[in-house]
Amino acid sequence: MRRKLLTLTAALSAAALFGTASQAQTFPDKPITFIVPFAAGSATDLLARALAQAITVDTKVSVVVDNKPGANAFIGAQAAAKAKPDGYTVLIATNTTHAANEHLYKKLPYDPVKDFEPLTLLGRGGQIMVVNPALGVNSVADFVKLAKSKPGKLSFGAGSSSSRIAGELFKQMAGAYIVAIPYRSNPPAVTDLIGGQIEMMITDMATGMPQVKAGKLKALGVSTLQRSPLAPEVPTISEAGVKGYEMTYWFAAYAPAGTPAPVVTRLNELLVKAAHSSTAANFYQSTGTEITTTTPDELRKVQASESQKWGKIIKSAGMEPE
Repeated sequence: MRRKLLTLTAALSAAALFGTASQAQTFPDKPITFIVPFAAGSATDLLARALAQAITVDTKVSVVVDNKPGANAFIGAQAAAKAKPDGYTVLIATNTTHAANEHLYKKLPYDPVKDFEPLTLLGRGGQIMVVNPALGVNSVADFVKLAKSKPGKLSFGAGSSSSRIAGELFKQMAGAYIVAIPYRSNPPAVTDLIGGQIEMMITDMATGMPQVKAGKLKALGVSTLQRSPLAPEVPTISEAGVKGYEMTYWFAAYAPAGTPAPVVTRLNELLVKAAHSSTAANFYQSTGTEITTTTPDELRKVQASESQKWGKIIKSAGMEPE
């Protein structure tokens, strides 16, 4: 009897393995959904759409982008975590959802480690500090001087953890009290900045640079330690008045926990190929994002390291979990 049970168990396991392998060979055979936890027009959204187009061209299977912004990316991340783990739902995430939020909030509606299968890192980028031209400042040093002369009177917008922490770190290093105004995503914050409801933002290049080129916003500095090739005339925040300042962000893709390993491998292949495709090249070039892809295991290690890093930044900025 025991031998029969062992034989049956082995047969069932082999059948399950064969079924999973067979599924991976035909994957994808129906539309894939990319969940973006930020608003349309954000850097994450633009990247998701570029990758979706590349994969659609490659596989002849449509990829739909579903924006679920709000609650500091909680809504989108939670929706992806609860999706069926069959490979047809992918979260296009950032350090906001998978490194910073766990240190910003006492309780998350999702677990950034246990609820997801890492797929691949997708890129790294820097941010740009922008102000409303009507503010009358021409440099980071000018802004710091104005902020110090009016403690608590100036505000900065933040529609992501990257933007929020960039602003908080700036406050700390500049020694100026500036009020943080939270938004569902960066694009609506930029709209309010243009309208004069807030005075400053440190936002992703994809969201900020078009408005700078249009003359609606003024760029004061970039958050990396080297100048951006997209705006070589704009100094780094470090060289322009807040020495040593640096803040970067990253993008990555995740599937719901429990997604079969062969399907995870296939998604990794599709996403890595899409990131390096000519279809997605415009996004990376126009936003100054560095193409950075990994294996699922490498992303798992990057996420753990980045979580520690962002936790230290948040703690040093004096931000208490909400």
